[in-house]
Amino acid sequence: MQAEHQSFLAERLTESSFPRDSVVTGPEHGIADRLYIIKQGRIRGYNHQNATNDESVWELVDGEIFPVGALLSHRKVQTWHRAMEDTQCFELSREDFETLLNKSSVFHDFCTRRLANLLDQAMQNMQANTATSVSEDSSLNTPLRNLLSSNPISCTIDTSIKDALLMIESAQRRSIAVVDEQQYPIGIITLRDVIVKVTIPKVDIETPVSQVMNPINDFLEPDDFAYEAALIMAQRGFGHVCVVDKEKFAGLVSERDLFSLQRVGLGNLSRAIQRSEKIDTLQHLSRDLVLFTDQMLAQGASVSQLMRLITTLNDLITQQVIKLCEQQYGKPDIEYTWLAFGSEGRMEQTLKTDQDNGILFEAEKNAVENIRIQLLPLAEKINHALAQVGFPLCPGNIMASNPECCLSLDEWRNQFDKWINVGTPEHLLNASIFFDFRVLSGNKKVASDLRKYLNDKIIKNSQFRQKMAANALRNRPPLGFLRDFTSSGNKEHPDSIDLKTHGITPFIDAARIFALAGGIDETNTIARIKQAIISKIIHKESAESWIEAYQYIQLLRMRLHRQQTRAGIDMNNFLDPDELNELERRILKESFRQARKIQTKLALDYQL
Repeated sequence: MQAEHQSFLAERLTESSFPRDSVVTGPEHGIADRLYIIKQGRIRGYNHQNATNDESVWELVDGEIFPVGALLSHRKVQTWHRAMEDTQCFELSREDFETLLNKSSVFHDFCTRRLANLLDQAMQNMQANTATSVSEDSSLNTPLRNLLSSNPISCTIDTSIKDALLMIESAQRRSIAVVDEQQYPIGIITLRDVIVKVTIPKVDIETPVSQVMNPINDFLEPDDFAYEAALIMAQRGFGHVCVVDKEKFAGLVSERDLFSLQRVGLGNLSRAIQRSEKIDTLQHLSRDLVLFTDQMLAQGASVSQLMRLITTLNDLITQQVIKLCEQQYGKPDIEYTWLAFGSEGRMEQTLKTDQDNGILFEAEKNAVENIRIQLLPLAEKINHALAQVGFPLCPGNIMASNPECCLSLDEWRNQFDKWINVGTPEHLLNASIFFDFRVLSGNKKVASDLRKYLNDKIIKNSQFRQKMAANALRNRPPLGFLRDFTSSGNKEHPDSIDLKTHGITPFIDAARIFALAGGIDETNTIARIKQAIISKIIHKESAESWIEAYQYIQLLRMRLHRQQTRAGIDMNNFLDPDELNELERRILKESFRQARKIQTKLALDYQL
């Protein structure tokens, strides 16, 4: 903070002492009226006044502050804070707290984005560590307006191919947009298009560009980020993305504009995947994901962006595997939909992922078994080809080649009905995997009908949601009050914590329940939380901290997987916290607290 704001704070702080076992603040004290800064001692927080177990307790030490959320929201403190030894605190009145918030943007940012600020520091450190071996020429967080030319070139549909090429040559570009009378882009011509559509077929260059242009269906705006353009390029195999500002053409952004990478360009990688004619080629390309991860981190991609980009590339690989297997073994006459479950269904894949997939098809009841018999051999070929590429077979056999995962629409509905109505532990486990389904190939309409059916069923069944919530609370964050973290108890990794089971899963499970309760179609965890904010299922202030905590734990998982891959060992999710520096331990500790808070929200909602 600026010196004058530090002085303002120091002049208004008062000191207070709290003897051991005394309650500093709690819900019975009414609306929060002061900020506490621990000078010396220990404060223990409780979700329940008489809580005694690790699952409902956390600890604050010298330098930590509370209860910021209650002060910002002008509400009662929702947890109890008790001195665990004789403790001294600095106190700041709510009036002075609010004045300082208005005076100091730094203090305001710290209080409203505490975890976000810590996460920013961690991302910067990780970016610096990876940037030494990759290009730093651009950032995926750069707004597209920073990449646009001040003189974008365009032509009309009546412009001849010859004149369009002269404009491209004069501007020293590789493409030109075609616009209508209102300057709205309707097509694009690239130099590659000229070769394929004009030179080789020997089309007259006086022909209007409308006869050879490619239509444009995907648009972005100047304030959209380079990451979003990269995602479209990967999904569509494009080399350019069109930018529109207030319904008028603003420019074209190319892959060359976005990336200046050493070896792996996103567009090049995605096109190479889509053009692969052999499984062996796909296997080689899938290995480039490790380098791709480093490059994206070095260029400023956030964790959520990176997971979506990795998932997008994995989607393309899966789709190409399906295509190659259909070509080699014969495409069945039956229309079928290939579904992704689990992390791929949520678009949250890291470098460690196995297969979770299934098949959905439509059929009359008397034809179902015959269709399944026709689909299963191909499904088995696809599953084994995916394993060859680098996606291990699912240990639990949640794969399309399993007859229980190759079902008609009615069978999937009946399966969901059974899990929802009975709700055994096995059914709840299945729900946590299968309910996050997403279409990778085939008929999206039938999958959309299944999603609507599922949402309608669950919205009406609060008892099942309560069972899901109770099941979700079993995976507690590894925080202890005798030390910072509690170990996983895994025999092979006795001093480690499981970042997946006890770290990200609490957020994933809670977000799924929020989505199902609100009839939200999203499967991605962050998207579910954001939609739950819009639907007023959860509060924005709390939810933003949950998102930040979830992203940080995923960041540690991704770094762990990179380290394991480079060391030539099998990837796992077990992290030894002693290997973290002080900043990383601090952020992880706060992230686990946020995991507890999202679980507290579930417990309150469903009276658990």
